[in-house]
Amino acid sequence: MTTETSSPHAPVVDTTRSPYARLRPVGVGDVEVHDAFWQPRLDRNREQTIPAQHEQCETTGALTNFRRAAGHTPGEPFHGMYYSDSDVYKWAEAASWSLASTDDRAVAERLAEVIRLFEAAQDGEGYLNTYFSVDRVAERWTDLVVRHEMYCIGHLTQAAVAHFRATGSRALLDVAERACGHIEARFAPGDVPGTCGHPCLEMALVELYRATGDERWLRLAVWQLDSRGMGVLNGSEYLLDHARLRDQSFVTGHAVRALYLYAAAADVVLETGDEELSAVVDRLWADLSRHKTAVTGGVGARWDGEAFGDAYELPDRAYNETCAAIAHIFLAWRLLLRTGDGAYRDAVETALYNGVLPGLSQSGTEFFYQNPLADEGRHRRSPWFTCACCPPNIARLLASLPGYVYTTSDEGLWVQLYVGNSARVRLPDGSSVGVELSCGLPWEGTVQLRLTPVEAREFSVFLPVPAWAGEATVRVGEEVVTPERRSGYLVLTRTWQLGDEVRLDFTMPVRQIGTHPRVAAGHRRVAVTRGPLVYCVEQSDHADAAVADLRLAGEETWRPEFAADLLGGVVTLHTTGSALKVDEDEPLHRPYVPAEPLPTRPAEITAVPYYAWANREAGPMRVFLPLLP
Repeated sequence: MTTETSSPHAPVVDTTRSPYARLRPVGVGDVEVHDAFWQPRLDRNREQTIPAQHEQCETTGALTNFRRAAGHTPGEPFHGMYYSDSDVYKWAEAASWSLASTDDRAVAERLAEVIRLFEAAQDGEGYLNTYFSVDRVAERWTDLVVRHEMYCIGHLTQAAVAHFRATGSRALLDVAERACGHIEARFAPGDVPGTCGHPCLEMALVELYRATGDERWLRLAVWQLDSRGMGVLNGSEYLLDHARLRDQSFVTGHAVRALYLYAAAADVVLETGDEELSAVVDRLWADLSRHKTAVTGGVGARWDGEAFGDAYELPDRAYNETCAAIAHIFLAWRLLLRTGDGAYRDAVETALYNGVLPGLSQSGTEFFYQNPLADEGRHRRSPWFTCACCPPNIARLLASLPGYVYTTSDEGLWVQLYVGNSARVRLPDGSSVGVELSCGLPWEGTVQLRLTPVEAREFSVFLPVPAWAGEATVRVGEEVVTPERRSGYLVLTRTWQLGDEVRLDFTMPVRQIGTHPRVAAGHRRVAVTRGPLVYCVEQSDHADAAVADLRLAGEETWRPEFAADLLGGVVTLHTTGSALKVDEDEPLHRPYVPAEPLPTRPAEITAVPYYAWANREAGPMRVFLPLLP
């Protein structure tokens, strides 16, 4: 039986009724961001990025494909990649989450027009894929390995759930349910194995179950997970089909596909408590976090196949696809909702600032697909791509960002991201509390929280202590307090009164981060970080030395300076290091002489946030800097 459970507050991952979740969501519509760092980015996403991406969908023919499938443009050829529908669906999801935060008439009208196209393009059996809608009807479901039919419906379904939660309208949800119903009829759970070479539908089906209460969708999601390794696909590690998911023990294959699959498994665990799947997700996360994650939170080392490498394979020129960093957030967020463990929260924060934000230019209209940690000046952002998965993925994540700021539990209120905002939060006991949060991050370690409960009430407030934080001082009113520390959070339990204020001050030391000895690319090299940000050096700031020649002793004192007119306003880091004295005529290879001193000279080194690189003139960049012998 279907039960409508639409929430005008628009949770992103809705664990409100998930029996195996420790944390519950606070929705996108409950949180009004007014943060000096994040608000301009969210405004730019709504005002520049989302409209520009709609235009790209029009220019590339992705929208025309829906008109063609609807019979509006007889004789029109198909345009673009066979999975181009997913670009439009991700755009629709971004637009929907945007409407949860703001009443933007232009976005609403444009989205309504696109939804009407989806409705018109869907056939009577519920099938919807514009690549197969006119002249390839006989080819439907004949190539699950490559053709992404379920993947596209997954993105349609995610957009539909977002639209339903943001607006209360079933217009797009009905389209998605018909499409998923068609898949259920074709690949009946327990009878006909079926799964896609590119996971996505599995996650979407669980969220559709959460939105509608219809258990059909949860059953179909589990069946899709369990169909891997059953001969439906090609048996390759690349497609995560080399074994049953329940038997897989290491992170492998295409990075985005893998993390979408693991996130879906985490979703199923949240709903069913499946102990076997829970153990699988835990061991896969352990491999990911201990062996295969870059210092930026980027994942997917290999350009060959956009894939994970072996353990400790983390080269400077790693692929680190922007979509993979987003998928990393999806998985970490679900594990956080299950456990309340701050290590997952830290992973979300690191990937957000350093794995996702670099994918977007200051203009909001150019994008990185790959995010290497070193470059010679040839890697630049682009307005779009032939395979355009990353731009609308960034847009939908940023549009939904307010939904990642808070969660609740039976104990009380949890802050998850230090983002300035005003919110009205309903605690699980039904009481309501207003929250005002202001902070100086990512530049200053100051957080102020003001609570306005409807009436005096006892509950706990959980404040994250990120792994990057130095000493922390906590005040409630004027009183310095020493809260309990639990799993990466400070826990303040008291009877909260109207207007109670909490002030949290972190020191933000500059840290020089090395790597595990087995990371060959990290040998005797360090990355520089401060607060949640990873830094890099660009040639633009080093007129007197080549970036490739810069060296550190490893004991430098770095001086933070705020530069209001640089890269939109950033804190830069400065120190005196060394630069090699290089003789260009020296042979490329020569006998090694132990402990041979390298000729150097003093050099002033400036580091800027990695997320902001490649917004100035092209030139070399490095995240990791070598150490002197």
